[in-house]
Amino acid sequence: MRTVVSAVGGLSPIGPYSAAVRTGQLLFISGQIPLDPATGTIVAGDVAAQTGRVLDNLGIILEAGGLRFADVVRTTIFLADLNDFAAVNDVYGRYFPTPAPARATVEVARLPKDARIEIDAIASYE
Repeated sequence: MRTVVSAVGGLSPIGPYSAAVRTGQLLFISGQIPLDPATGTIVAGDVAAQTGRVLDNLGIILEAGGLRFADVVRTTIFLADLNDFAAVNDVYGRYFPTPAPARATVEVARLPKDARIEIDAIASYE
């Protein structure tokens, strides 16, 4: 059985997909880009600012699903420029307690709305 976790606080998908879907004991969170929930536009600033917004958005969805960052078991980070890896790591490390979730990081040709970063996540209710 699948249950959709709706986005809250102005976060709405920008396409035909759900913000998150729960199946069993797992919550699958769609990739988040650095959209300001109030305006629906990409936040201004460097990749660190964009990373913070992406993680704040993930936090909003986790909370809507009754979870927190400590419940995240896997993330994928998509970067427009792999040279941003260190700056992203610095911000990312502030959100996840030890032990951090498993993760993959890849450089991509382009992201929605020309964002510099996108992150998706899987969290567990166990």
